[in-house]
Amino acid sequence: MDRDGVINREVDLLRRASQLALVPGAAEAIRRLNDAGVLVIVATNQPVVARGLCSEDDVRAIHGRLEEMLGEAAGARLDAVYFCPHHPETHHPDGVPAYRGPCDCRKPAIGMLEQARQHFGLDYGKCFLVGDSTRDIQTGANAGCRTILVRTGYGGQDGRFAVEPDVVVDDLAAAVDVILGPGPQRRAP
Repeated sequence: MDRDGVINREVDLLRRASQLALVPGAAEAIRRLNDAGVLVIVATNQPVVARGLCSEDDVRAIHGRLEEMLGEAAGARLDAVYFCPHHPETHHPDGVPAYRGPCDCRKPAIGMLEQARQHFGLDYGKCFLVGDSTRDIQTGANAGCRTILVRTGYGGQDGRFAVEPDVVVDDLAAAVDVILGPGPQRRAP
């Protein structure tokens, strides 16, 4: 799943852990996946590194705080977090030149998903990609994953790619309902 707009509220160029705020219900939704034995893997573009607004270590610290917040809120955990620090534009005079230019990890490329596939032995045909942008949905389509667009964050209104998700839902909790489907994990306590 994507990070910004799916798990935490969308903040333009989030670069400090203090800017994190969870999307309501996201921690509980992730906990439901954890309880059902479903891997929860985050793949997120973080061009703030290429722009020189923070370092890769800063992004790792943000992810550490995000994981703490998920645990504190609902005992939820992420199985892995992959991020792309690159930005494709090379003509900007600001930022970090080493992170500017094409790469194979920036979504909609599937480099981060490929890392997860290799590490966890994933079958893309059995995976869902949950995101809030057409870039996320295009990434899932490129890999052959089933795609779920959440209306939180950008809600698919970014207009970058002409791609249709398999399912559109209000938020991560509703996406988890789709992923888990009907069955014992959906019974009332």
